[in-house]
Amino acid sequence: MEYEHLAWLHLSTIVPAFLIGTYLLIKRKGSPRHKMLGKFYMSLMLTTGIITLFMPAYIGPQLLNHFGYLHLFSLLVLVSVPMSYLAIRRGDVLAHRNSMIGLYVGGILVAGSIAFLPGRMLTQLLFG
Repeated sequence: MEYEHLAWLHLSTIVPAFLIGTYLLIKRKGSPRHKMLGKFYMSLMLTTGIITLFMPAYIGPQLLNHFGYLHLFSLLVLVSVPMSYLAIRRGDVLAHRNSMIGLYVGGILVAGSIAFLPGRMLTQLLFG
């Protein structure tokens, strides 16, 4: 699949994940709505984490002619989501909370901010 198609797929999962994640962070925890949206959020984040692994790094150093520093956030997502899910299943609310906040900050806010740096596709798309 071409990079541009992967980028659009990535945006189609990360934008709703950002919106849902923001909602989940500011609203009451533990409600049926929180649980339902949380599962959807985790599914979106896992999907976006997998998609980004197929997107080659075009800026900065590469490992194996494919992976760049930004792929570390993909690994963060692929580790944090199952850890968070398992934590809440065993009743460890604090571990779940910390992992979800780390996922949101690192996987969405920090990685998303990097997407707006000069030379990145999203910056060119939005600002020319």
